[in-house]
Amino acid sequence: MTLTVRLPERVEQDLAEYCVAHGVSKSEAVKRALEQLLRTPAKGKVDLDHPFIGCDTTSGDVARHTKRLLRERFRGKG
Repeated sequence: MTLTVRLPERVEQDLAEYCVAHGVSKSEAVKRALEQLLRTPAKGKVDLDHPFIGCDTTSGDVARHTKRLLRERFRGKG
């Protein structure tokens, strides 16, 4: 099946960089991404590969400093 998709310029650039870094064609990279996106865990199972599932390796009192730690993680430190 052939599919044509318009990508925003930034996404197209990211895709090109990914393909060069991993030695795959754009077509192969998009196929892999779609397969991963459409693959759903079996009913009652949890996707343990999800980036937001797992334990926090931060040392210290995480509960007390949650807001600060989240800001640092998602905005960058500094």
